[in-house]
Amino acid sequence: MRNSSKLQSFFLIHSVANFLKVSLIGLVGLLLVACAEKEAAAPPPPPDVEVAEVEQRDVPVYGEWVAQLNGPVNSDITPKVQGYLLSQDYVNGSLVKKGQLLFQIDPRPLQAALDQAKAEVGRAESTLTRATNDVTRDTPLAAQSAIPQKQLDDDMANVNSAKAGLAAEKAAQEQAELNLGWTKVYSPVDGIAGVANSQLGDLVGSTSKMATVSQIDPIWAYFNISESLYLGFAPQIAKVLTRGNIATPVLVEYLQANDVAYPFKGKVIFVNREITAGTGTIQLAAAFPNKGAILRPGGFGRVRVQTTTAKEALLVPQAAIIEVQSQYQVIVVGSDNKATMRPVKMGARVGTNWIVAQGLKPGERVVVEGIQRVQTFAAQAPQLVKEGIPVTPKPYVVPSAEGN
Repeated sequence: MRNSSKLQSFFLIHSVANFLKVSLIGLVGLLLVACAEKEAAAPPPPPDVEVAEVEQRDVPVYGEWVAQLNGPVNSDITPKVQGYLLSQDYVNGSLVKKGQLLFQIDPRPLQAALDQAKAEVGRAESTLTRATNDVTRDTPLAAQSAIPQKQLDDDMANVNSAKAGLAAEKAAQEQAELNLGWTKVYSPVDGIAGVANSQLGDLVGSTSKMATVSQIDPIWAYFNISESLYLGFAPQIAKVLTRGNIATPVLVEYLQANDVAYPFKGKVIFVNREITAGTGTIQLAAAFPNKGAILRPGGFGRVRVQTTTAKEALLVPQAAIIEVQSQYQVIVVGSDNKATMRPVKMGARVGTNWIVAQGLKPGERVVVEGIQRVQTFAAQAPQLVKEGIPVTPKPYVVPSAEGN
């Protein structure tokens, strides 16, 4: 009985061993098949990219600065006399001409003052006539000693006093005429008249700022440049100033707040006298023709001025530049259609392009479209990064909306 149990145990152990052996062989076979299938899987295709050749040419380099518009003349309309406002004779915000009537002040009190001044002139004239007649009458009498000489002297003094009185009254009449004329307020310049600050019936006077008229043609754009840039142009500016002519041939382009270029170019016509201590900049102004009143005082935009010309500059599209923590790279595609990363140093931006100061040669190809696809492929196959990522390059076509 004991032998029989031992025999059964032997067969059971032998069966389990055979089962494990068969299972292990099957598992190994499955692993081998899986590996074979993995090795047989096709590698991912090279990413499609669009490439542009590094272009070499002379390009103008521009500087841009924030600018604010203002009229060369901004005249505050303030009456010279006090009175009640009778009428406003222009439309708020409209174009006005020099000498155009803007406001009328009640003239009746000043008309009465003028009438009184005229009456005083008439009285002074009568006094002068009477004094003159006394001199005429007493002169021969004094010569005959019929009257004392002192009486003739008094008569002559009365004439001189009457003449002085008449001159004073005529001056008062002239002042009254001026005051009456000032009840009509005219525009001193051609320009835009702002919203009136005084309403009909208001008592206005010499401290009342009734409105502002801004000259707008030309209109000035004020902007600040750095002291170092100014010093680069200082000799040219000095020549202009010594000739007594502020206008310079430096053409200025104005970019409006909506980034649309103003159709007319301007000229630098003003350079301030000092460097601003807090910012280290100097203020300039450029004048732009503005007959259509498109540009308005107070508006913000940008001015663009050509500062230099880069000779034989190397240009690539800005979209080809990879910036990471102020470090720049490009993906260069060689003749074998393999892409590699290359560090570069950048210069100024020119339109949609960027000047490469160091790191590229003329005619080399850089990836413009498909940079992310190359980076994704490199992450999946890091062993290919050093020798180059295979790519399928196509020529990059600049969109029609983008120009240099």
